[in-house]
Amino acid sequence: MDKRRILFVDDEPGVLAELEQTLAGMRERWDMEFITDPLRALARLDADPFDVVISDSRMPGMNGGQFLGEVMLRHPRAVRIILSRPMDRDDALEALNASHQFLAKPCSAETLKAAVARALALRKLLAGDTPLKSLISRLDSLPSMPALYTRMVQELQSPRSTADSVAAIVAQDPAMTAKILQLVNSAFFSLSRHVSDLPTAIVLLGLDTIRALVLSVQVFSQFDPQTLQTLSVDTLWQHSVRVGALAKRLAGSAGVDREMVNDALTAGLLHDVGKLILAANLPNIYVKVAPLAQAEGIPECEAERRLFGAAHGETGAYLLGLWGLPEPIVEAVAYHHHPQDRETRELSALAFVHAANALCSMTGTARLDHAYLDELGLGGRLDAWRELAAGDADV
Repeated sequence: MDKRRILFVDDEPGVLAELEQTLAGMRERWDMEFITDPLRALARLDADPFDVVISDSRMPGMNGGQFLGEVMLRHPRAVRIILSRPMDRDDALEALNASHQFLAKPCSAETLKAAVARALALRKLLAGDTPLKSLISRLDSLPSMPALYTRMVQELQSPRSTADSVAAIVAQDPAMTAKILQLVNSAFFSLSRHVSDLPTAIVLLGLDTIRALVLSVQVFSQFDPQTLQTLSVDTLWQHSVRVGALAKRLAGSAGVDREMVNDALTAGLLHDVGKLILAANLPNIYVKVAPLAQAEGIPECEAERRLFGAAHGETGAYLLGLWGLPEPIVEAVAYHHHPQDRETRELSALAFVHAANALCSMTGTARLDHAYLDELGLGGRLDAWRELAAGDADV
């Protein structure tokens, strides 16, 4: 088995020595190098490719944000992870635009291993001559994890976080605040009264729902509608919100635990992010997707597969996996059109996102997999689910 190559960069030799000792057990699987100087690290990267680059946020001469920015320009296929102490918050935020994942110092060996393993598992999707590998290699750029969302997650991890402290972070972006309040007051979330402030919205809907909304709004805001002439961002956004809200309702009606309900919401909101990536990077090809689907009476995901070799589901899942989102969310995005392709059959967010997307289909070509739902014991719920979908109003 070929070893994966991991480069660690930190200006403190003691930190690198501790990392090397902690990760000694991974030597059989990882080829690791530890460098204190970011300029020397760039030269090393130019000489030999690495699969993953892990950098401290604060270093003299060139901080982590600047270093990872150079890595992104020179070696865009390398997975980029930033490590930051709480005191280095400003440096870490600067680095977020150039990194795929953020890990807080001190970082346990298990957390670090899990982050790298997750990143490498995604690379495994590209191993060999696969259609997804070919497609990803043609993309000029992938969006970075939204900075505001990461700051919000950091705050939620603090034992001192409150609805007011989380709201204060979101409120730093007035456009974001307005969008969140618009969504909260829409028919999708069925609140009994009008909400005019973020702390109240957080109390009524919960931090998990607000976090999912912030992430989805920020992801969509990274794409300029003026440059996506082949795709209506507003139409896709409204569809995504409807699917997310319905997936949450379907999961709730099935009596699953809160974590699965929240995963269904997040995955539903982000299930079509791959369309944005394809339309932004390969617009001349993406413009052919809808006409091909309509001409041959096939789902648009199948038209994408013919034109690109891979579809928007796995493309979006690849990005979300790089960002370190939970596996159930990544899987739901990857397989929302073809849930039978998932290796295991236990109930997960995928079932609710698949059903919600088909029931909310913009084109009418997204099809329910009745055999899959029957296998999970959900087929008998479809009539009730159709009523829920019919009752949804546009945002």
